[in-house]
Amino acid sequence: MNELEEIALIEEYEKEPVPAKAWKGWKSFLGMYAGEHAAGTEFVIGPLFLTAGVSAFDLLIGLFLGNLMAVLSWRFLTAEIAVKNRLTLYYQLEKICGSNLVKYYNVANGVLFCFLAGSMITVSATAVGIPFNMEMPKLTDTMPNGATYVIIVLVLGALITYIAAKGYDMVAKAANYMAPLIVLGFLLAGLVSLKDLNVHSFSDFWHIWGEGSDPFPGQIKYTFWHVVLWSWFANAAMHIGMSDLSVFRFAKKASSGWTSAAGMYVGHYMAWIAAALLYSVYLKTPEAQGMLSNGLAPTVAPGPLAFNAIGFFGILVVILAGWTTANPTIYRAGLAFQTLLPNAKTFWTTIIAGSIATLAGLFPAFAMKLLDFVAVYGFILAPMGAVIVFDQFFSKKIGIRPDYAEFIGSKSNIAVLLAWIISVGFYYFLSGSQGIFLSFLTLPAWISTGILFLIFSKFIQKGKV
Repeated sequence: MNELEEIALIEEYEKEPVPAKAWKGWKSFLGMYAGEHAAGTEFVIGPLFLTAGVSAFDLLIGLFLGNLMAVLSWRFLTAEIAVKNRLTLYYQLEKICGSNLVKYYNVANGVLFCFLAGSMITVSATAVGIPFNMEMPKLTDTMPNGATYVIIVLVLGALITYIAAKGYDMVAKAANYMAPLIVLGFLLAGLVSLKDLNVHSFSDFWHIWGEGSDPFPGQIKYTFWHVVLWSWFANAAMHIGMSDLSVFRFAKKASSGWTSAAGMYVGHYMAWIAAALLYSVYLKTPEAQGMLSNGLAPTVAPGPLAFNAIGFFGILVVILAGWTTANPTIYRAGLAFQTLLPNAKTFWTTIIAGSIATLAGLFPAFAMKLLDFVAVYGFILAPMGAVIVFDQFFSKKIGIRPDYAEFIGSKSNIAVLLAWIISVGFYYFLSGSQGIFLSFLTLPAWISTGILFLIFSKFIQKGKV
């Protein structure tokens, strides 16, 4: 069988419920979540928390609570709806919103996913570039800084895109193979860093961050609630935004949603803290101290940080970590673009998504400003998930028709558009005008979108159903 024949046989059930023959047990999701979230982003996010001046309590307790809320969101919202309907996010939205309206959302969704995947290609490039003496991107860099960086990003992007395009089975298998190595790498890096920091007790560990510090130049100060809400909504698009309907539609049971804990506590807890420890070691070096004394934020380059701690194994871990985050992210983006090109196989739309992600990876600003980007990305996409949740759980209770666009054959449900635009527009304006941290407003925007959707739907559907 040739390559094109294999591509033709890849079936992702884009426009139908996943049949029982394709359902998967919890182990398939465990590896994927551990691999995706003990990943390239963690090598950047951990250090960025330090640039925001977090205290020990803010970091350790705030992360624990925020990640718990994320797990509960996956388990009791995303996974429940996913196994009930077994549809992709995009087709589920199409039934509620109509095909025309959902295309605009899918463009935003797919492009933002591509930018996130691109930042992970950047992360992997910082590891691949070490043997080639590549100049590492700085926190303030926006453009590629040399030909070596460009070539490495293009090669990595091509490889990652090909695996994502082979479909969910390939993505899950890749994550399962790579996850144990990545987790081991983070653990070893953290342990080596503790030794370098002369930590011999929990008290020593706590005092690494102590009461916190002033934020680094160009950063804002993070408090306890900044950490809690940011960590809860770092993946808002995936859980309360319902993007992972596309993943959990393959699950045999909704209880597979608990596997997200592997990502949150192995990845977003242990790995973030391990990466923060790596950066703590670097901050004690003369190079970092010199940058701080000159009013500059020391470089956050995951490859060199890991290499300095655990050698060439660190390079491998950073490469794989970026890989396992970019893979499922590009896969999701490919599904989003497939709704715009319904006659195209998902393989080819994933190739398009991967190409965009690779181009985004050429610009290190997406990785270096990851805390800000992730907050914006979740804020924009998550409220559309409220439309699905409120339609599923409340529509019949208040007397409106679920899946209204499909029921009346409409291509645009104006109730959805108004609810989304009003909520996101109002709270984004509030954030900008009042200087409110955007993650503080993600949940209000989500709830507001759901409530307005029900109100507008009640008015629009009056006398029609």
